[in-house]
Amino acid sequence: MSAADYPLALNTGTTPTLDLRTACEATAAAGLTHIGPWRHLLDGAGGADAAAKIIAESGLKASTLCRGGFLTAAEPSAQAAALESNRAAIVEAATLGTDSLIMVVGGLPAAAHVLGGDGDRTDKDIAAARHRVADRLAELVPFAQEHGVKLVLEPLHPMYAVDRAVLSTLGQALDLAAPHPTDAVAVVVDTFHVFWDPAVLEQIARAGREGRIASYQVCDFNLPIAQDALKSRGMMGDGYVDFASLSAAVAQAGYTGPVEVEIFNEEINAQDAALTLETMKQRYTDLVLPHLA
Repeated sequence: MSAADYPLALNTGTTPTLDLRTACEATAAAGLTHIGPWRHLLDGAGGADAAAKIIAESGLKASTLCRGGFLTAAEPSAQAAALESNRAAIVEAATLGTDSLIMVVGGLPAAAHVLGGDGDRTDKDIAAARHRVADRLAELVPFAQEHGVKLVLEPLHPMYAVDRAVLSTLGQALDLAAPHPTDAVAVVVDTFHVFWDPAVLEQIARAGREGRIASYQVCDFNLPIAQDALKSRGMMGDGYVDFASLSAAVAQAGYTGPVEVEIFNEEINAQDAALTLETMKQRYTDLVLPHLA
């Protein structure tokens, strides 16, 4: 392992009170070299070109862009809107200089209203929703390849299958990626979402053999589950994830890129960003990095 392997990155979902410039300043001040912005921060910065300039002037590189996806709509107009949004996200990722667009594929049309969307509230066919993800992905692949961007599928914990992601395991994500070139479709290993899977180590090894790991994201799984289940993530070491086995598996699979910390947690998200960054650096050094060697 060289000094350049496994650089720690801040995913800006961890510091939601900061705009892009402030997040970049805090990240650079903490001695990190990478940042993974969310798309809304690009709009706040004046667009992708302006955001790319802010990141570069801070001495940082973009590790990923969050997020594309939400491809499960059944109505043709909603499908067209999703494709348009994802093509815009692909262009934004390329402009930022990252080849990794994180894809949260979407939940059931019946639950679209939960996140402010619209869909048939009687449509609970999860298998059909997964088929539509595959269809929309196939439509996006040529455009992604033209721009040198990978569509990075993120399987989410099963408790989010209804509203956010009908992909729950790495195995499902890899099956969906399989028909496409490795430079177009990949996967992210997010410890919060996959640690529970009995086949996770086998599937990480498979992802490595197939050249599909584009990102490694770390945070912990806390109990009790927060009232807003999305915010049940914790700082590494505060919950129940075995970072040793997962990190070793990712390293053995051949991944050597940035490791993003992405935490949705009311207390952590509200605290001073400098404290968050210093804590994540220490926990990363103690709990994750030794197992990536």
